[in-house]
Amino acid sequence: MANTTLFRSLMGALIPRADARNEAGGPAYTLSPQHALAQYAATGCLNTTFYATAESQLDRVLDLCGRVTPEFVAKTAVYCRERGHMKDMPALLLASVSRRDPKLMDRAFDRVIDSPRMLRTFVQIVRSGATGRKSLGAAPKRCVRRWLDQRTDAALFAASVGNAPSLVDVIKMVHPKPGSREREALYGYLMGREVVRDTLPALVQQFEAFKTGDRLVLPDVPFQMLTAAGLGRREWCEVARRGSWQMTRMNLNTFARHGVFEEPNMTEHIAARLRD
Repeated sequence: MANTTLFRSLMGALIPRADARNEAGGPAYTLSPQHALAQYAATGCLNTTFYATAESQLDRVLDLCGRVTPEFVAKTAVYCRERGHMKDMPALLLASVSRRDPKLMDRAFDRVIDSPRMLRTFVQIVRSGATGRKSLGAAPKRCVRRWLDQRTDAALFAASVGNAPSLVDVIKMVHPKPGSREREALYGYLMGREVVRDTLPALVQQFEAFKTGDRLVLPDVPFQMLTAAGLGRREWCEVARRGSWQMTRMNLNTFARHGVFEEPNMTEHIAARLRD
């Protein structure tokens, strides 16, 4: 049989020769910086994989960001957040844009930073110095203050769950100006200051009353804020009813430990949520 490497069929002859090697050492093709960045943004995890380390992926993404226009990086950040539902990658791309084109970062900020977790991730990445700066700077601080101002008191109170950095850390960094007496009291409450309870938002007052023994109404807050209060089976059932699909999936064992599935109709209710 003739050497197929030398004497390829017409179909094989039309395939261009590989000009690169992938992380596994196999033949591959060199991608344009735009193509490569889009691929990393849609599929990269910024964690160690079988063939690549987290550090090498970060270096590669930052190198590609420097080889394309800030506008392309901003568009990629928006796409991989809104369509790809990525978490760390869009925050990294936005942080890269913040150093090169603050006005462009301002335009993309609200579409990329759409949750408290994304806000904390963005601030953490910027402060790490990975993208070339270790402080937020004027434009990012303005965007963060706008993000805080656009949230309701209840949404900000719920966003106080989480750390590294915490919402309190973020507030201390950007010094937002409260637009109401309730928001001023909420900021003081979150930072551990003495505040008049009657000036706090209604949800915070309800939460404080629950902690001190008023168990008639379960506050509509993240369940992590309630666990220290020693919830009973009735409260755990209410937590399970309110939970999102993801929260339910991650806390099935917790529900079982607290007797949720022993209550009538709870198993059916949770099963219906999970299979939807």
